[in-house]
Amino acid sequence: MTEPKISGDLLQFRDQIDAIDQQLLQLLNERARLAQAIGHVKAKTDAPVMRPEREAQVLDKLNASNTGPLNVGHINLLFKQIMSACRSLEREVQVAFLGPLGTYSEQAVWRFFGHCVVAEPVESIEEACRQVQAEITDFAVVPVENSTEGSVARTLDALVGSDLLICGEVLLPIHHQLLCQTGSLEGIRKICAHPQALAQCRNWLRQYAPGIEQEAVSSNAQGASMAQQDATIAAIAGEAAKDRYQLKAFQEHIQDDVNNTTRFLVLGRQATGPSGADKTSLVASVPNQPGAVYKMLEPFNAENVSLTRLESRPAKTGKWEYNFFIDLQGHQTDAAVARALDQLKRTTSFLRVLGSYPAAQRDVKA
Repeated sequence: MTEPKISGDLLQFRDQIDAIDQQLLQLLNERARLAQAIGHVKAKTDAPVMRPEREAQVLDKLNASNTGPLNVGHINLLFKQIMSACRSLEREVQVAFLGPLGTYSEQAVWRFFGHCVVAEPVESIEEACRQVQAEITDFAVVPVENSTEGSVARTLDALVGSDLLICGEVLLPIHHQLLCQTGSLEGIRKICAHPQALAQCRNWLRQYAPGIEQEAVSSNAQGASMAQQDATIAAIAGEAAKDRYQLKAFQEHIQDDVNNTTRFLVLGRQATGPSGADKTSLVASVPNQPGAVYKMLEPFNAENVSLTRLESRPAKTGKWEYNFFIDLQGHQTDAAVARALDQLKRTTSFLRVLGSYPAAQRDVKA
């Protein structure tokens, strides 16, 4: 079969792209050499390899000057990978995440850090935190809440029980698929998935798989692994699990809520400086007396600080005692936030700032 004739115009465009690619290659290597030089400087002062606020500022500046046709999502995707590759020339960042491989937690790692990191799957949220505390890894990525099913209690408890700091967040759209070996429900006797995934797809399952047994397992990736080994099992999982376990989709986007999103936290040992668009998370408890919660919240109103999340959870220190988890807009070093926190210390029996970090709302997916 003969090759189709390529027009002169197309050849001209291809030659221009080839020339630009060579320029990009030269500039990228120049950037990489500068990153290596920065790494040598950081090594002398034991400075951290990754500064989340700095990387957020780089993306903000690029997007502010971008004139298209690439959009915000394209710019973030491209430059996160560039920064990840350059950062790895200083030192490979190590990240623990709630495994096994093929989970949404793994996707959150790649979304935040890029692909040039060492990602280590662990068996529990507590183990992910322990690895950072023991300095086995630099960071941990753990789920904290889902837009449909609410908070992840084990993560909230782990935050209270450790001295780790929140360094960043990831908002990951959740696109569930029903996966099996053949791509057909014929012969399927059981659907395996994490309990939250089963709950997030309950209406779809009721309508399209009403007679099939459902089994809750420790993760969607475990369900996918079981489906890979047993043709009578289907799993609810995402694209990464489908590829990793070589499964076929019977149906994509089976989640009941099209806006289903899980928020992940990036935990580390370092405090994160202001990026210009930040959030602060804290946990507090107040005496069990009339008006205590009102007094706890009043400083934020007085300083015009916007709260984006308020949730209570049993404190496990006594009967009917609660911790309040609060997310707010701004960095703890911002004047208004600092004044509100100072007032808060006087009304709470326990207060811990869990971290200030770049807000993920700036990260728009292409």
